[in-house]
Amino acid sequence: MTPRAGQETELRADAVRNRARILRIARGQLAAGDTSLQLNAIARLAGVGVGTVYRHFPNRHALVEALSAERLLLDRLQAAAPSRIVNVTSAAVKAARRTFDAAEPPGGYYGFHWYGRAKLANLAYTLHLAERLRGTGVTVFAADPGGAATSMTDGTMTSPKIVSPPLRLLWPLVRRTFARATAGPASVAASPSVFAATDASLDGQTGVLIGPGARPVPVFRGADDLRTIEKVLDLSRRLAPLDDGHGAQHK
Repeated sequence: MTPRAGQETELRADAVRNRARILRIARGQLAAGDTSLQLNAIARLAGVGVGTVYRHFPNRHALVEALSAERLLLDRLQAAAPSRIVNVTSAAVKAARRTFDAAEPPGGYYGFHWYGRAKLANLAYTLHLAERLRGTGVTVFAADPGGAATSMTDGTMTSPKIVSPPLRLLWPLVRRTFARATAGPASVAASPSVFAATDASLDGQTGVLIGPGARPVPVFRGADDLRTIEKVLDLSRRLAPLDDGHGAQHK
């Protein structure tokens, strides 16, 4: 027998309550100075089954990550659900090198490509976050504003050193293309972010990229590659391990 709509709502509400109870117990343990966060012990103290804890948090790292994210307002977003997170991306992702073994990969530093690499990492994490929060009432979007005439873009292409040596051979064309792409007003460039944050047509969706025309577009190639996402997460964990709030860090 399948549950009715009202029963499904109650099941979802029960899952939200269980998750909140688990996090409350975990926060209490940290406040008491216990940083072990053993999932079996937390299940017992929360009065839920061990399987319930593991459904919400497959391992200790996932629980620590959730507790850390709470300090960045995720708790409030879930309490105010339905709510949305919007991260800004860029078409510069297309020019990015998909290497995340180190913060500074081997080879020369070319500002435009490294900017694209940073945006690729941001977009990959955004897509990961969308999946991690699926079903919590918090949806996650990326918005590509396109180019705009702002103080950020003024003077960006003054030297060919900003691009890799092969592109320098086409420098006049590259510079003209960039100038045309960044000639629009900032108000138009803001529309994808506003659309992603507010438009009712996106209700129930998550992990969607909103393009310069303020409409959903395919995700840039490589950003949703599971290997890229895992490399970005691994690099983040190595360079910025999560802190439990008491000075103990976890990789």
